[in-house]
Amino acid sequence: MLNIALPKGRLGDKVYAMLDGAGYRCPDMLEDNRRLVFESAFAGVRYFLVKPADVATYVARGAADIGVAGKDSLAEDGADVYELLDLGIGRCRMAVAAPAGFRDDKSAVLRVATKYPNIARMHYKRQNRDIEIIKLNGSIELAPLLGLSDVIVDIVETGTTLRENHLAVISEIMDISARLVANKASYRFKRGETEEITQKLMEAAK
Repeated sequence: MLNIALPKGRLGDKVYAMLDGAGYRCPDMLEDNRRLVFESAFAGVRYFLVKPADVATYVARGAADIGVAGKDSLAEDGADVYELLDLGIGRCRMAVAAPAGFRDDKSAVLRVATKYPNIARMHYKRQNRDIEIIKLNGSIELAPLLGLSDVIVDIVETGTTLRENHLAVISEIMDISARLVANKASYRFKRGETEEITQKLMEAAK
């Protein structure tokens, strides 16, 4: 069995549709239930449904052979996995946003509110910019509006939420999308199966 960690939610649904189309069908996945493990002996796969932010951890620690994780999670956690394929779904970007008219005072420490402290630190380290990280878990857009931070670092999809809160992107950090990743040890021992599923997903992603 090839053990596959899939993210719960819409992204996982899209990924499973690609896997289904690539020949890795598991009919039980379509049932309305609360199960987290699904197995298809015919396809030779076992699926695990986990929180999106945890996929890379399951793969890195060997609980899953491969999985699908967002580039944001991979960059934030620094997971020790092989990145095999950009699936081209869940596309968005990691960006710095600030209130309209914002001017960066380089003589002061920049206050940055974010759910992604490691990505933010790496971004500003490249600029040799002194920052203070303010770790938040949600409603990041509120931070500069209430004077808690100067800027935010967050995922941007359409930009609608930013505009509705009078914020605008001032710089982009990285493009984000769903990536197929593999456990390093599993890749050596299950290389044939892993490369086969990677090739089929590559064709499905075209």
